[in-house]
Amino acid sequence: MLEKVNLQAPSDSTTSLSGAADENRQILVVALYAFILNICLAILKAAIALSSGSLAISASAVDSAIDSVASLAVLGGLKLSTRKTKAFPYGLYKIENIISVIVALFIFMAGYEILRKALIPMVNPPIITVGVIGWLLVCVLSTLLFGQYAIIIGKRIASPALIAEGRHRQADVFSSLIVLLAVLLDFLNFKIVLWGITIDQVAACIVVVFISYAGWELLSDGMRVLLDASLAPETLAKVRKIIESEPMVTEIRWMTGRNAGRFCFLEADVLLRTLDLKKAEKISRKIESEIRQQVPRIERVLIHYQPHSRTHLTIAVPLADTTGKVSTHFGDAPYFAVVVIRLADGWIIHQDIVANPHTEMSKAKGIQVAEWLVKQKVDIVVAKEDLHNKKGPSYVFANAGVECNITADDDLSIIIDGFSA
Repeated sequence: MLEKVNLQAPSDSTTSLSGAADENRQILVVALYAFILNICLAILKAAIALSSGSLAISASAVDSAIDSVASLAVLGGLKLSTRKTKAFPYGLYKIENIISVIVALFIFMAGYEILRKALIPMVNPPIITVGVIGWLLVCVLSTLLFGQYAIIIGKRIASPALIAEGRHRQADVFSSLIVLLAVLLDFLNFKIVLWGITIDQVAACIVVVFISYAGWELLSDGMRVLLDASLAPETLAKVRKIIESEPMVTEIRWMTGRNAGRFCFLEADVLLRTLDLKKAEKISRKIESEIRQQVPRIERVLIHYQPHSRTHLTIAVPLADTTGKVSTHFGDAPYFAVVVIRLADGWIIHQDIVANPHTEMSKAKGIQVAEWLVKQKVDIVVAKEDLHNKKGPSYVFANAGVECNITADDDLSIIIDGFSA
């Protein structure tokens, strides 16, 4: 039995290599910027915290310091994720997802540190000046702009590590705004103390809520990929539509896919209407090419294919009218009979007469009709004309594995009886 696997990777083409290299460069540049920004923010916030004595600012400085370590891990991990070795023939793409999980753990660590300090009674109130407020505003704006930048680049190249970095920056913006608000209230002498907890301590606790939520999102998303969760339903539906559009495919037995880093891995088992190994190979490569063109960042497509075992036969016959009179023309036939016969006992499962949707066309009518019948998954076309002499329809039917038979009969029932006997 013909059963073959077609396996291709984007590294086989110069274009794919160039595109992947360009994406990797963009990721590394953004990761480097993130590391530099986090180091600068940590140093700036630490200086502000020392001069003001604010617990909320101190907690924010700790958060930025941990972020700088996480950014360094992102930078190193992204360099490793593009390597392929004999020990890891499928690449190290999941390192990006591991990095996302690590970033999430760093976020939880920052949350714990902030909460621990917030529960310690304050001895001296913070000293807030206009300069402290100004520098905090600079921190908020720089974090906001970089977060948006990282998410835009991350979505464009589908990098979970960069999207994680951007989301983390967004969480930092919210927490930084809380800190800024607490500092402003303190500067305006709104000395609110509730059950011994100051505004500064409340702000620190609110920061914990924001970063814990962001951490949980990153952790759950990263773990889904590490545990080989399926691709998004809309992506699988798109791939299924591409495969089913190939006329030679009679059935998709199963299909699956998963993410690894920013790349997708797809695998499908299909039945083809051919016993020709070379033709089946050509069809599978065509399917693969279509998938790569329409679905971004496909690292590997694995197609299993084998011949379709017929249990039913679908026959199409051009008709001159709805009474069952066979037309002497193919493309100009106003109607077509589509009959499904069960091969085991010759029983007619379905019979329908449909109008030819291409009768009004002036050019390439035969080709359009042939392509329309192929989409109906027809196995045999029976006509009075010798379709082998018509280059357009014969080419379409040959590529789709559709048989073309000639008949001298004028009545549809006689033709059907010949197949169901």
